[in-house]
Amino acid sequence: MRSRIALFALSGALTVSLTACVTTPATTVPSDDSADNGHGTVAGAAEVAEPQLGLTWIGPEGTVSHLDLLDESTTEVGEIPAVTGVTTDGRYLFAQTDDGIEIVDSGVWTWDHVDHFHYYRAAPALLGSVTGAGPATIATTNLSTTGGTGISFAGSGDAVLLDTEALSKGEIRELFRLEREPHSGLVAPVGSFALVSEASAGADSTVAAYTSDGEATGLEEPCTDLAGTITTRVGAVIGCRDGALLAHVDGEELQVERIPYPAGTTAPAARSFDNREGRPTVAGLAGAEGIWLLDTRERSWTLLPSPVPLVHVTAVDDEAGHLMALARDGRVLVLSDENGTVLAETEPLVAESLAAGTTPALIADQHRAYVSAPTEHRLYEIDYADGARIARTFETATAPAFVAETGR
Repeated sequence: MRSRIALFALSGALTVSLTACVTTPATTVPSDDSADNGHGTVAGAAEVAEPQLGLTWIGPEGTVSHLDLLDESTTEVGEIPAVTGVTTDGRYLFAQTDDGIEIVDSGVWTWDHVDHFHYYRAAPALLGSVTGAGPATIATTNLSTTGGTGISFAGSGDAVLLDTEALSKGEIRELFRLEREPHSGLVAPVGSFALVSEASAGADSTVAAYTSDGEATGLEEPCTDLAGTITTRVGAVIGCRDGALLAHVDGEELQVERIPYPAGTTAPAARSFDNREGRPTVAGLAGAEGIWLLDTRERSWTLLPSPVPLVHVTAVDDEAGHLMALARDGRVLVLSDENGTVLAETEPLVAESLAAGTTPALIADQHRAYVSAPTEHRLYEIDYADGARIARTFETATAPAFVAETGR
């Protein structure tokens, strides 16, 4: 069903102590400020030859730290008190506080040009805040220098679309702020548009399309029991009770398709999605009954059995068909995306953290997976293609309560 509206690493085991704070500048040729910005260039940043991958985290007392995965140095960026959650687009951290959202720029990012990539590095910084009441849902795209970033505040109902290009220059600028009835909704950016949820009676809700300046286009789609959003290389995904909406822009035309769950399925709907950034396949838990895989390129769902009770799952979506999962007992599992069987597993790395009521981060990139262990004060790097081998273990001075992989 389709609606349209026109217009607009490393091998070997290594344990590293992260107690020293070091600032490591980029050493390659800086980008020309007058150069074409079509490749993610930002004034003051340096274009470098390889991804500047790092782990950026916020501790329980609010200390923001950045670990450079290339030289293993760590930098303290600043402090944000009373953080309750973090969302990332691979460059920025959007940290939830009692007053709204605080934004951290890790200073490292990748520009995806489809057939090749450009890599950049600048100084990390705390950019400022976006005010709003209640828990916030953040929706990002795969590019950190163009488009928009959506924020939906459940308490006040405010729907905010930030200008991501302005954000890349250190400026927090709202493209629009819409007043709605308070509800747990979302603002999902899609090219020069955004899909904004509207509360209805009970669990019923709809998403309506707006231009980037906040003008309603007239396009609306029902999405009962709305929950979860993610952007893939194909488009933006929004989870609904009966499946998902997939939105993308073709030329100047916004297209929204409905991808229903397979007929006859009784498994719970996915409430969140995760994947290796930009890949077309995403994964989400089907309650305690299994794992949902959504292939946005094929517009199809697959339900896999859970081999053990799980707390999180993410799709690597590589040629080998790997899934990464965090088991309730603290093990990290490598699963097959064909049948859900366990291909490899670690020891219970984060059992103490799970017992303490925290949910560790599990992040997969093209070569490695990263797992946070807040209670254990560690970060793990796992080679999922090599029998879930622990490639590196980083001991942290502060508990990595909220962790994002940046530079992607």
